[in-house]
Amino acid sequence: MARSPLTLAASVTAALPRVGVVGVGALTEGAAGRYDSAVAHLDDGRRVVVRVPAEPDTAPEVAAQARALRALTPGVRSLLPFRAPELLGETAIDGSRAIVVDFLPGYRVDAAHLPPGRGAATSVGAALAALHALPVSIVRTEGLPFRTPGQVRADAARLADRAAATGAVPVPLIVRWRRALDADPLWRFESAVVLGGAGAASFLFEDVDDVPHVTGVLEWHGLSVGDPAVDLQWLASAPTAAQDVFDTYVSASDRAPDAGVRERARLYAELEFAKWLVHGHDAERSDIVDDAVALLESLAATVAGSDLLTDGQVDVDGAIALLGQVPAAHSATASDTSMHTDAYDAAELSQWIDDDDADRETAPVDVEAETARAAATAPSGSTVSASTPGADAVTGPIDIARFGEDHAEAEREAERASRAAFQRWTSSASE
Repeated sequence: MARSPLTLAASVTAALPRVGVVGVGALTEGAAGRYDSAVAHLDDGRRVVVRVPAEPDTAPEVAAQARALRALTPGVRSLLPFRAPELLGETAIDGSRAIVVDFLPGYRVDAAHLPPGRGAATSVGAALAALHALPVSIVRTEGLPFRTPGQVRADAARLADRAAATGAVPVPLIVRWRRALDADPLWRFESAVVLGGAGAASFLFEDVDDVPHVTGVLEWHGLSVGDPAVDLQWLASAPTAAQDVFDTYVSASDRAPDAGVRERARLYAELEFAKWLVHGHDAERSDIVDDAVALLESLAATVAGSDLLTDGQVDVDGAIALLGQVPAAHSATASDTSMHTDAYDAAELSQWIDDDDADRETAPVDVEAETARAAATAPSGSTVSASTPGADAVTGPIDIARFGEDHAEAEREAERASRAAFQRWTSSASE
């Protein structure tokens, strides 16, 4: 049962004993019921927000939020072009931790309604670039999570494995994810300070000269060092603004070029459906499992015939090797920590699936047969890519001579591409 604003106001006086509360009101955060929150008016003129976990499962998020906000020292905050909440106090209410932070003014924009062009989209891109440019020592000093590219990749692979083990993931999706997970160039990135799963609700806007700008960022409980792409995955549900966000993010970033950030962001967005499936399986909730299966089938129909990888290719042997990695259906193993971000929100997960494909069913695909058929019809000396197959989708022959036979030379060529290559993928990556 949700706590009343008056109950929450009492916790404010406990956390801030030298101030009085002269008014209180409910605060709608769009947090899918994970928190009980209220905004309180203090006798010194300030407004503060009190937040208490609504369920035991969200208690770690509140604790992590308090820890992250303590890590944002005045020096760190001076490096950011926006405000972050300031932790004012903590107390306990009904055995749960309650935190009190200052109130940040502004409004939010749903991902699907984020407009393209100058304003909200470009401001979000610049805000994320500034966040990802923070020194990693901020996180390391506070003992917050620190993950290398190898660890990020292993976690993503583990999640895909667990989802596939349920036997409920369409085979084309498994092959699509395997190709991305096995593509070494995709995972050559520099770890950065991240929010750990930003979303449209993380950003507060205010109008400056009638143009919306990001003036505040909320939801810091995932503060860590990891893959910058995890903070960009939500753009899959902002199709009209995504290009402008990515373009501004690239131009505002002074970090090492990361040609695969957009593809990894898309992969993480798709793996949210896999996470939802695994969550339902572990919780033995058939309703969640059914919902996740419907989402995965719709996703498979939406991406049929497309590929996450824009440049990397795999030969026939590689495609056959991928087939060998698709596990037979069996019970998923016990819980692990793969790809943990925010609590699951089925409504948000389904936003970016094309409504026209919502009722389309994905036909079973014999991937090995499709690959063999393509190989048999290919001209001598050519290879067949292992892009995601649909019922009629077979990739034609390609000329791989331009990639060179020396892996070391390929790596040197990738380095020479530098910033020009990094700019190029933003216009060619799929939505």
